Amino acid sequence: MSGDVIELPDVGLGTYRNTDPRECTETVRTALELGYRHVDTAEGYHNEEYVGDGLAAAEIPRDEVVVATKVSADNLAYDDVHEHARASAERLGVDAIDLLYVHWPLGAYDPEDTLRAFDELRDEGLIRHVGLSNFTPDLLDEARERLDAPIAAHQVEMHPLLQQEDLVAYAREHDHALVAYSPIARGKVFDVPALQRIAEKHDATPAQVSLAWLAGKEGVVAVPKATGDHLAENLAAADLELDPEDVADVEAIDREERVVDIARAPWNR
Repeated sequence: MSGDVIELPDVGLGTYRNTDPRECTETVRTALELGYRHVDTAEGYHNEEYVGDGLAAAEIPRDEVVVATKVSADNLAYDDVHEHARASAERLGVDAIDLLYVHWPLGAYDPEDTLRAFDELRDEGLIRHVGLSNFTPDLLDEARERLDAPIAAHQVEMHPLLQQEDLVAYAREHDHALVAYSPIARGKVFDVPALQRIAEKHDATPAQVSLAWLAGKEGVVAVPKATGDHLAENLAAADLELDPEDVADVEAIDREERVVDIARAPWNR
C-alpha cells in the first residue's frame, strides 16, 4: 500500500455479525494465519475491539494487512467523523486505518462537511485511504467533486443475484476498487441451479463459484463473512478458474435480489 493506490486481494474477510469476542478474535487470527490480508469491519458491527485483538494475536506484520472500517451514518457530521475515526483506530489497536469508509450516505452525511473531515484525517495520517459504501453513481460523482483524496474503494452488495454492472463499469472508469459485501447472498447462491452445475463441474461449492466469479472481474474483490472451515474454502476460491462458458452462465442469471435491507437507501428516498 503506497501513495493513492490500495492493493486489495481477491478475497478478504468480512466480519459482519461476528460479535462474540472469542469467536471474532479467533476468526481474525486464524484468517490471517491462513493468508488473508484484508479484514473488513465497521463501527456499527460492534466488534472492532475483537478484530483488533485478532490482528494482534496473529502477529502478522502490520504493513501486510489492509484494515478497513466504516463510520456509521449517524456519526458523519464533521466533528463526529474526527472523533469516531480516532475511536475506531483505538479499538482496532492501529496507528492508522488503511481504508475508512462512509458506511451509508444517509443520516448525518453532508458531502461537504463529511468528506472534508475524511480529507483532513488522511492528510494527518490517521487514515491512509478513503472509501465510500452504498453510493449511487450520482452520489459518487458528487463525492469525487468534493474530495481532494481519490476514492480508493466503493463497497456494495454484489453477488450473482445482484451483479451491479453499472457500478462495476463506474469503478473501472474511475480507477477504484469495487468491494463486494454479502458475496454469496447470505447463502442464497446454494439454491441457484446454474451455480450448482458449475460447482459440481469443478468439484467446488456454489459459494466458491460465486467468489471465483467476482475474483475474475477486473477491479472487483469480495469480503465474505466466514468462520471455521469456511475460511479456507473461501480463500481457495480465489484460485478457482472458471471457464468462459461458466462465466457466461453466471452472468446469464436473470435475477436481481438484494439480501440487505435497503429501506433507507439513497435510491429509495
